[in-house]
Amino acid sequence: MAATRSSLSLSSHSSLPLHRCEPHRFGRTSLNLAFFSEPPSPRLVSVRAGVDGFESGAGPKMETHSNGVEASSSSSAIDFLTLCHRLKTTKRKGWINHGIKGPESIADHMYRMALMALIAGDLTGVNRERCIKIAIVHDIAEAIVGDITPSDGVPKKEKSRREQAALNEMCEVLGGGMRAEEIKELWAEYENNSSIEANLVKDFDKVEMILQALEYEMEHGKVLDEFFLSTAGKFQTEIGKSWAAEINSRRNSRLVEN
Repeated sequence: MAATRSSLSLSSHSSLPLHRCEPHRFGRTSLNLAFFSEPPSPRLVSVRAGVDGFESGAGPKMETHSNGVEASSSSSAIDFLTLCHRLKTTKRKGWINHGIKGPESIADHMYRMALMALIAGDLTGVNRERCIKIAIVHDIAEAIVGDITPSDGVPKKEKSRREQAALNEMCEVLGGGMRAEEIKELWAEYENNSSIEANLVKDFDKVEMILQALEYEMEHGKVLDEFFLSTAGKFQTEIGKSWAAEINSRRNSRLVEN
């Protein structure tokens, strides 16, 4: 379904400041990560990785490949990917709280959101590739802070602060540079709901959640009204509203049959 910029409402949320953590000294042989479930200190993660010749404040070491092109060190890349492994193993807390056995992980959730961005019909003025990138990045800080849900009682501002600090730390692990800055930019764009792409991915976040809720209702014989009620009337885009309506229609038909 085509949608114009006028049909995609923009949020007036102000941008959050991006605070940089102090750079680490890296070594080559180990990666030591400390994760926190309680309110963390500004230093959310301790990393000991190592790149020869890297000094605190000097920036990441660059490797020169055979074609003469410089790239961030392989060590930093693998350290970053190792940290992101936690996205694959951390289960989404909302499902755990509702007694779902073997629930989806954070990475599962983000992957299907990226698929939504991939298969959505062309939308006027919307950059599909950027939507896919935002979907992949939007919950990335949860590799450190975990899945913070409304039931945790953490104020929205504090949740954002923790995630911002974690994101900065992860980008240090990556070694900084252009790709790290892009990740920060994409995350902030989503967090602040500051573009039509962010509007759309925000809707995909809710659509993916209620689709998963419907699937769990069917698999586990549960009634998960909370997830449908919490998203009702909050979709910003025409495609988000359309997909949510289809999911709700299927759910209502199933409830009538039962």
